[in-house]
Amino acid sequence: MIFSSNPARGSRILNALALLGVTGILCIAFAWQFAYDELPCPLCLLQRVALILAGVGFLLNLRLGPSPMHYAMSIAGALAGMLAAGRQVLLHIAPGDAGYGTPFLGVHFYTWAFVAFTAIIVFCVVMLCVDRKWGDSMLKKPVSMLGMVVMALFFVVALANAGSTTLQCGFGPCPDDPVTYLWLKSATLP
Repeated sequence: MIFSSNPARGSRILNALALLGVTGILCIAFAWQFAYDELPCPLCLLQRVALILAGVGFLLNLRLGPSPMHYAMSIAGALAGMLAAGRQVLLHIAPGDAGYGTPFLGVHFYTWAFVAFTAIIVFCVVMLCVDRKWGDSMLKKPVSMLGMVVMALFFVVALANAGSTTLQCGFGPCPDDPVTYLWLKSATLP
């Protein structure tokens, strides 16, 4: 088991994998946005923000060592994301409703998001039970190169999503059913 020889190292590895998973989800959603020319709706954007918040909790665990406060941040982000994803699932649960956006592997992104947020909460609960030393020995050890790459990738994806959202919505409210990037549209008008 990962925790048998060095609990601090095992915690870092698992938090790095969790951060990599969150980053992967954000990458897929971001790539899908451009590949299928489907702009995220306001609820989708809230789910991305919640994923980023959950990822920040994992990043802090990776960088500073495991802490109940960091896991609480990830759980708070996941709960907020579950609310947004659950709301979107309920909006499109009626028979005959095609849902919002193109499904991924037969399931809409908001349903996948609800499952991912549930998994994040379960992961954090398990980690709170098995992490015995809250960063005591980790503070003196630097993050590995692979850990730094995972953290950098997360930052790049989070910034790309923030930039895309700014282009889509500007600094005002996002349209309910977005069809164009408002800032790009207004920049091309004479």
